[in-house]
Amino acid sequence: MRALSGVASPQIGGLLILALVFAACGGTQNDPLPPQSAADFASATTCPSPPSQPVYIKGGTFVMGSSEVYAEEGPPRETQVQDFWIDPHEVTNRQFAQFVAATDYVTVAEKPVDPAQFGVPVEQIPAYMLEPGSAVFTPPDRPSRNYADWWDYVPGANWRKPYGPSGPDAVPDQPVVHLAWDDMQAYATWRRGRLPSEAEWEYAASAGASKYVEQPDPARANSWQGVFPVVNDAKDGFKGIAPVGCFKPNAFGLYDMVGNVWEVTADFYRPGHDPAGRDNPRGPSENDAYDPLNPGFTSRVMKGGSYLCAPNYCRRYRPESRQGRDPGMGASNVGFRLAYDKGP
Repeated sequence: MRALSGVASPQIGGLLILALVFAACGGTQNDPLPPQSAADFASATTCPSPPSQPVYIKGGTFVMGSSEVYAEEGPPRETQVQDFWIDPHEVTNRQFAQFVAATDYVTVAEKPVDPAQFGVPVEQIPAYMLEPGSAVFTPPDRPSRNYADWWDYVPGANWRKPYGPSGPDAVPDQPVVHLAWDDMQAYATWRRGRLPSEAEWEYAASAGASKYVEQPDPARANSWQGVFPVVNDAKDGFKGIAPVGCFKPNAFGLYDMVGNVWEVTADFYRPGHDPAGRDNPRGPSENDAYDPLNPGFTSRVMKGGSYLCAPNYCRRYRPESRQGRDPGMGASNVGFRLAYDKGP
């Protein structure tokens, strides 16, 4: 990240820069100029509100994983999942605000950063990195393949102010972002739900459809049309996050299972699937988890890509896509939805 370029210690750089490894997917809204700031990705577009009642997913067998694009998505193997329920769309700012109003909950991004996380003397830590904040996608002024050029740690960025304190407020019907794992878990407990397993999530996202590798049609998913991270044609109508319900649901009636925001699952991350994990798998144990992009931390699996995914950089707008997600930090392109063992 540009904002982290002055880091004095490799440990600090390793912790924060690696914590900000996110694949991309995004959009623009007929603006002839390229976005210049994070707030340029804000959208005031509204869409018909989709239903929020959890959807019953009858268990079954499907081919989980893929060997077509990224090695960490394979090997594909026949996998069985049990019946479950899942939210039809990502948790929205409106829903998360109801939780906060009922519980007075304060998210990780709204609290000062513990200096002990960095593992170095506090005087070596840039002061702004200890302020409450989160990781915000900020377009670079030149083409780049280095994710450090488009992620900034922004003090004051959180679920209420997703583009930073000087940017617009969160839009009620857009997916809530900038949440850490503990925040998602607290909301899930309040809702009497849980985060889905990777297998459940992928089964629900696939909805019986054939696998594909091409970028989805702009009418079907929110991803980045153009050359990431500097040219965004926004043929899907969005520079950044879209409200839930703007794109057609899949065959199970689920919205935005690919694109828009990454969705965190319950499983720990390790590159590749265990070929033996075929019966309602729950991923590796915490001891066996490993994320080469974030060593030293037990990442969780996130699925489906985001509004920043483009063919030239991040072909992860597919149900099989997966990456590790540092549980201790939020970002402006990562959200979640809940699953349930019992119906409403």
